[in-house]
Amino acid sequence: MTTHTDIFLRPITRADEPFLYRLYASTRVDEMAMLDWSEGQKNEFLTMQFGAQHTFYQERFAGAEYDIIQWENKPIGRLYVDRRADEIRIIDIALLPEFRSLGIGSRFMRDILAEGESSGLPVRIHVEHANLALRLYHRLGFKKIGDTGVYVLMEWTPDPNE
Repeated sequence: MTTHTDIFLRPITRADEPFLYRLYASTRVDEMAMLDWSEGQKNEFLTMQFGAQHTFYQERFAGAEYDIIQWENKPIGRLYVDRRADEIRIIDIALLPEFRSLGIGSRFMRDILAEGESSGLPVRIHVEHANLALRLYHRLGFKKIGDTGVYVLMEWTPDPNE
């Protein structure tokens, strides 16, 4: 299907907003399936939630890099990273369902961990309790350092002996 060399990052643009909405909605499918709402109600809710999240990210992490994960000429995901003096914060990483569990997210996560290793900075990410990616983060060496009730704050720290 794809090789990892065909996949790259590029900065988001306004033209990406319909894709970013579709990607966001794809991450909420299971949650929406449990609701006894019409498709219109679900779309209205998801539109509102996407807008709030997008605005929050842009305002709270003004200096972050907001990238589209691109395969050839097709957007397949997003990776938002805020590089700070004291940490590398993964704001969000998401892939369309058909591109999940193919090692793509792992590749970008390992790249970020290598950056943390070389800079001596911890890498942190908030993850929802029910997110299946928690297994990946544990395998990569992330440890739980906080819990907000909805999200777990996880941290990976560079090996001081490296």
